[in-house]
Amino acid sequence: MTRSIQVGDVLIGGGAPVSIQSMLNKPTTDIPGCLEQLAALKAAGCQIARLAVPNRAAARAFEDICKESPLPLVADIHFDYELAILAAQGGAAKIRINPGNIGGADRVRAVVAACRDRGIPIRIGVNGGSLDKALLEKYGHPTAEALVESAFSHIALLEQEGFYDICVSMKSSDVSTMVRAARLFRQRSDYPLHIGVTETGPIEMGRIKSAMGIGALLLDGIGDTVRVSLTGDPVEEVFAAKAILKAAGVRKEGVNIISCPTCGRTRIDLIGLTNRVAEALRNCEKPITVAVMGCVVNGPGEAREADIGIAGGDGWGTLFQKGREPVKLRYEELLPALLARIDAL
Repeated sequence: MTRSIQVGDVLIGGGAPVSIQSMLNKPTTDIPGCLEQLAALKAAGCQIARLAVPNRAAARAFEDICKESPLPLVADIHFDYELAILAAQGGAAKIRINPGNIGGADRVRAVVAACRDRGIPIRIGVNGGSLDKALLEKYGHPTAEALVESAFSHIALLEQEGFYDICVSMKSSDVSTMVRAARLFRQRSDYPLHIGVTETGPIEMGRIKSAMGIGALLLDGIGDTVRVSLTGDPVEEVFAAKAILKAAGVRKEGVNIISCPTCGRTRIDLIGLTNRVAEALRNCEKPITVAVMGCVVNGPGEAREADIGIAGGDGWGTLFQKGREPVKLRYEELLPALLARIDAL
């Protein structure tokens, strides 16, 4: 079991459920836009949100956003230690810094003091794209070993100040590098880990890379909080994270949809029907498995372990629960009947 940190009302590590994070992509100075995006993230199931704080104007806006935010907020800081202090004073629930790029020991000490006084944890964020020159010269390129060495050097800076309220991330755009770094780190430390693949590309490609990297670690029992990084709407990051956690078996809430890949026996628009089922149940938190099958001959049997499902024929289909009690319906009745039955569960 890892150590734990408290981020607002969310516990990370210490055996707590794996939490879901995202990052706003609106300018922090756009206070109404940020609050609107935070509300959407909260509704989607996000638990922690991060905002960039690149300058003093953003720091002032960050404080105003903290006062109305429905989620605990992480201030993302680079280079300027005074911005970290301002964010801590302004209500940050966590500070994300790279201790190696904010200056000397006196500046690290000042940030630690601001966080310690307010019970704010610090996330050490190591990124393959921003390793220092000495490590790049030593390892030749951003290897997993380089990421881990960087993380421990930054941990040492905080520990020298007697600060241990720490979370660590070591991200790379290369899936295998990220996974290996997290595994190496976990062998040597029990600090909680924030896991995710960075710079994943377009949404579909990003989902695949994230599922591979985050999923591999979750199956190893590694990872205390996750962010799926996608080039798109942050809400999509949350839905992708929920799906990954569900597939890895570490999250029980939410619908698990199973559907057949279609074949020559299919006589309905199974692809369209499955997509409509998925969209209708996107925000459903009931821990159920729903089957959408294209053949009434084998469908109910193949999906007998599902809590509820539908199987289609030629213009008609059946609604069944646990593979039993099939009810014959017209095709256009299948989706409304399924949703009504799920609503009653």
